[in-house]
Amino acid sequence: MPVSQALVEPCPECGGRGWVVVADGGAGTARVCSCRERDVVPRLVAAAGIPARYQNCKISTFQTSGGAPRERAQLMNARAAAERYVEEFVQENGAFRQSGLLFVGPPGTGKTHLAAGVLRALVERYRVRGLFVEFTSLIHQIQSTFDPASPESKRQVLDPLADAELLVLDELGAQQPTPWVRDILYLIINTRYTRRLPTLFTTNYRLEPAPPAAQKGIAKRIATLDRGRDPENGPVFDETVLLSTRLPAMLVSRLHEMAQPVVLDSVEDFRREHAVHGAHLR
Repeated sequence: MPVSQALVEPCPECGGRGWVVVADGGAGTARVCSCRERDVVPRLVAAAGIPARYQNCKISTFQTSGGAPRERAQLMNARAAAERYVEEFVQENGAFRQSGLLFVGPPGTGKTHLAAGVLRALVERYRVRGLFVEFTSLIHQIQSTFDPASPESKRQVLDPLADAELLVLDELGAQQPTPWVRDILYLIINTRYTRRLPTLFTTNYRLEPAPPAAQKGIAKRIATLDRGRDPENGPVFDETVLLSTRLPAMLVSRLHEMAQPVVLDSVEDFRREHAVHGAHLR
């Protein structure tokens, strides 16, 4: 039965109650219906909060065709890293792994596609209780709790991030690094670090300075656009900015301990080509 039907049509065995009564010679014994087992994956996927734009993103649909050989190599290495992470997520002792991945590159390189694909694969394969969070949206959600009429508290917003078996924190460093934003980031990252919970990060900011050859290419690319704007994709992102300028050094150090970097910093022509065709890249 298709998932869409399974979610709206009551189970013929239990009538949608989630349990059935088994005859035992007396009043009967209640047991969990098999539909609960069948429906657990759709429920976990829905609870993960993957944005609609990335709902259908899978590792297998991540495009590895690109222009220059270095671009193709980075795309293939990124997909391989995502596939390997899923394969090795459950350790020999049966526990989930404690480390994560840090996808690094300018907008449009497919970082969020891969992160969402890994999350979905782990939910479907291992029934992981995962959660996808876009950092700017999270900040706005927390700020809304300051309103006395807010239906939720700051703790109610942050607790699920601390408890998730796998967290995707998208657009790390996107918010201006005010003391308050840094405190929120520290709370999230340090809590998951001390609890040894795996986290997938995406960021547009470099971990290390671009090599001289790449810097020249970036400068030339920006200079050829009209006043620093890409006519198709809006303001040009400064690809030379380091993550360490957006986060405290201590948090950047934690990131290196918590997650394996997956760098996609050479895929500028690839993302523009696929943006025209409507591919889900970010």
